[in-house]
Amino acid sequence: MKPLGTGVLIMMRMPFSLHAQRLLLTASIALLLISPARPQTTSYEFNDSHFHLTNNIQEGPDIHDFLKMMGTRTGRVALFGLPLQQQWSYRDDGDRAPKYYLHSDAPLYYYSFTDAYIAMAYKSLAKEQQARVDPMITGFNPTDMYAADHIRRVLNTFPGVFSGIGEFTIHKEFVSSKISGEVASLEDPALDRLLDFAGEVGLVVLIHNDIDIPFSDVLMKEGTEPAYLAPMKAVFKRHPSTTFIWAHMGLGRVVRPNKNHARDIEAILRDPDFRHVNFDISWDETAKYIVATPEATKTMADLMQRYPDRFLFGTDSAAPPDESKYTKVFYQYDPLWKSLDADTSRKVRLQNFERIFDEARRKVRGWESAHVTHGYSN
Repeated sequence: MKPLGTGVLIMMRMPFSLHAQRLLLTASIALLLISPARPQTTSYEFNDSHFHLTNNIQEGPDIHDFLKMMGTRTGRVALFGLPLQQQWSYRDDGDRAPKYYLHSDAPLYYYSFTDAYIAMAYKSLAKEQQARVDPMITGFNPTDMYAADHIRRVLNTFPGVFSGIGEFTIHKEFVSSKISGEVASLEDPALDRLLDFAGEVGLVVLIHNDIDIPFSDVLMKEGTEPAYLAPMKAVFKRHPSTTFIWAHMGLGRVVRPNKNHARDIEAILRDPDFRHVNFDISWDETAKYIVATPEATKTMADLMQRYPDRFLFGTDSAAPPDESKYTKVFYQYDPLWKSLDADTSRKVRLQNFERIFDEARRKVRGWESAHVTHGYSN
């Protein structure tokens, strides 16, 4: 859905006063608020709460080709790039160009152009194609007090495009220590500032933060609470007006679920102070734990059926070359889908996405109508 038509752009180039231009833009954005909601369907198999169009060197499929991968299986997708660019250091890697963050000892750095790239890709789609895509802002440094200002500038430049922020990372195995500059922290005022702004605007927040340190099941004493569980809960409590999706339920490649993981997640789900917190089960690394044994699958299925409105499926696919690679994680979860009752399965695969992102679109468009002073249109 284009935020501004060609006619509006032409009129804004006419010698109107700044006040008149702002009124015209506000009226244009307001049209989005009364436009029909994105089409909901019963024929799709899943919506995707977590998809990277690009990889760590900003390569990926053309967005039109990706829509073909979505086909008739995927209804809607939360779409973003990767905010961390892998540096190609000739001193470290020579002619062996790294394409992934584990392929080099060279650092990662924040790549803010990803947001403009995603916005322009979205705007290249036809209106009916745009209805299936919820772009996310992710090219900011969460240790920077100006991160919230970056998000504001993106919304001001591309009104009518974005629905949320993320996926962005605070603590992540093998990644956090590779990022140039300060180490991100859950207690950083810069993080609080950007989360306050996200709550004000209505942006969904998709945050990656490992629940524990790597190999904690080996290194930690029995009964020790996961290292980042309490700090994450503190973040959630400080921002009750912000809608969160905790990516991967805090798990990772070597951040394994301890025997109390389901209990710790359920403590958040049943606490009314955390009603604004949701969990995605994206990533094949997460799926491997959930479907590892029938017992593990049953534990997760039972938890979802007790709290069916709080989980979302996502692929966490990054720059997939074809449909089979894109849908791999969905089929990896076959044991889980078979373990869920029909209503819970439909909520996790489809309806929770629609509810959360429809509400985000309504709020963000409303904020833009009141605050955006200019915008880009093609």
